[in-house]
Amino acid sequence: MRTEEEAVLLKGGRLVDPGFDGEESVDLLIRNGRIEAIGKDLSFADVRVKDIRGQWIVPGLIDLHVHFREPGEEEKETIATGSAAAVKGGFTAVCCMPNTSPPLDTPAGIRFVIDRANVVGKARVYPIGAITMGLEGEGLTNIGSLAEAGAVALSDDGRMVMDSRIMRRAMEYAKAFGIPFTLHSIDENLAAGGHMNEGVVSAKLGVSGSPAHAEIIAVMRDVALAELTGARVHIAHVSTKGAIEVIRRAKEKGLPVTAEVTPHHLILTEEAVEDYDPNFKMNPPLRTKEDREALQEALQEGIIDAIATDHAPHTVLEKSLPFDEAPFGVTGLETAVAATYTYLVKPGILKPRRWIESLATMPAKIFGLPGGRLAVGEPADLTVIDPNLAKEVKEEDFVGKGKNSCFLGETLSGWPTMTFVGGRCQYAAEE
Repeated sequence: MRTEEEAVLLKGGRLVDPGFDGEESVDLLIRNGRIEAIGKDLSFADVRVKDIRGQWIVPGLIDLHVHFREPGEEEKETIATGSAAAVKGGFTAVCCMPNTSPPLDTPAGIRFVIDRANVVGKARVYPIGAITMGLEGEGLTNIGSLAEAGAVALSDDGRMVMDSRIMRRAMEYAKAFGIPFTLHSIDENLAAGGHMNEGVVSAKLGVSGSPAHAEIIAVMRDVALAELTGARVHIAHVSTKGAIEVIRRAKEKGLPVTAEVTPHHLILTEEAVEDYDPNFKMNPPLRTKEDREALQEALQEGIIDAIATDHAPHTVLEKSLPFDEAPFGVTGLETAVAATYTYLVKPGILKPRRWIESLATMPAKIFGLPGGRLAVGEPADLTVIDPNLAKEVKEEDFVGKGKNSCFLGETLSGWPTMTFVGGRCQYAAEE
């Protein structure tokens, strides 16, 4: 593929951007790493012309929640393979969670991720720093130093900081440095031992479950602390109707609270676990049909702000273990666009502009990141999506190391065909 900064004229694409009133066909010129012109019937000398009639031009997608496993578990994913998966999936930027080995709990760890991503040179990679040292929920990290090193948010993702006093102190410090939290709000004690959603299906299968209230109670606690401290709190991977109602009330009160939902929680339910396939084992678990409908409605309304993948690659061996022994997590970067287009946008559940807002515009706003919109003079971070392109999800087609997708074997439509980062074409389907 071409990665040099050449001038490219995208001809006849449908512009889908919440910043524009219409969704009309336009031409867009990329030159010197930026968007130089947007209009109709544009013509320039010495530019490469790409006819994209029938396809959509959208702001570069931003994923607020990925696990690239480097340092420490490079057999699952690296910054290089994860970045390749990101641009193939249409994402120009990703935010990496700190639960690596060792965790990203020091400025050196934050700088390592930034430096490795710069060497790789594909997607923009923003590290998230740990709240507590070693993710152990006890001693706080040096929050100011993490922010200065380049951390865009704080999290102990994979775990909840169960001690409310420690979490309060973390929020007070973070507010002083203007850095937000992205929180794994699941009460570990209440959820302990659960491998799927607790309910009728778990009882039928004889699998220990995690109750919805493990999430609801934790979200209540974290929202209450946000109210107490004034810290900016982003609730990760919301999965329950009850948590949505807590977030709704927080927003009605004007609290600095935002939330994300994953494609798999928007699309699947606990019934997917009935074959004991570990590719459907994630944390939080797949919930009920009522929860799924509530998530879809909340996303359309804006109560849930963003879609994030929680991209969690594992080795084939790990995901081949029996269901109750296999690790939690599924991949998401390479399938998120097509899965959400197929199941939400195409049937009219989610409007195209709201879809792109949740994948690009709002993620940029939540963590204060560049991008999220298309405008003349802005860096040319953008994605081209073909809504009519349909193909089967196959294990051999993944460029990331993780093959543990919950959409394997499905035929999805609405795939990214080109991804530009800073004006460079980092992915082109035809190449």
